[in-house]
Amino acid sequence: MSKAFLRETEHEDAEVAASEAPPPAKNYISPAGYARLKAELKQLVDVERPEVVRTVAWAASNGDRSENGDYLYGKKRLREIDRRVRFLIKRLEAAQVVDAAGRDTDQVFFGASVTVGSAAAAERTVTIVGVDEVDPAKGRVSWISPIAQALLKARVGDVVTLRTPAGAEALEILLVRYETID
Repeated sequence: MSKAFLRETEHEDAEVAASEAPPPAKNYISPAGYARLKAELKQLVDVERPEVVRTVAWAASNGDRSENGDYLYGKKRLREIDRRVRFLIKRLEAAQVVDAAGRDTDQVFFGASVTVGSAAAAERTVTIVGVDEVDPAKGRVSWISPIAQALLKARVGDVVTLRTPAGAEALEILLVRYETID
């Protein structure tokens, strides 16, 4: 709601409520994923944003801004960059880096590469990673995905049930490895 429609006491209460917002949700991430987010943030802040600011300043110096494509596009791109920077900062602040490489257990936790088999499909391997690191082409699934939730805390030889829109599927855990996630 706009501050213009709040009484003074309501305005103060709204500010207090905003400052006491709950902490962000857990954001488990591998060291490599954390490094990628930091590198993206650095690239945006140190390289892309200054270039766009220079372009916008040059376009603004040309005069009429209403029909100036470089100026209008540049301002839009600045907003996009600033939005992404804010998002990355929040994700990095909430990040809990988990280095599972070298873990010696047959139980499935964050960072595990799990080979599963089922009656319906051939063997497949999935690696449980953070929400910001998901890559289906490499078999990387989020720790909050249905398959990861079904596998977490299970051990080699266990049969877990994966609930999908097509119905329940029984998966047998064949192998659990903890390798460095690149």
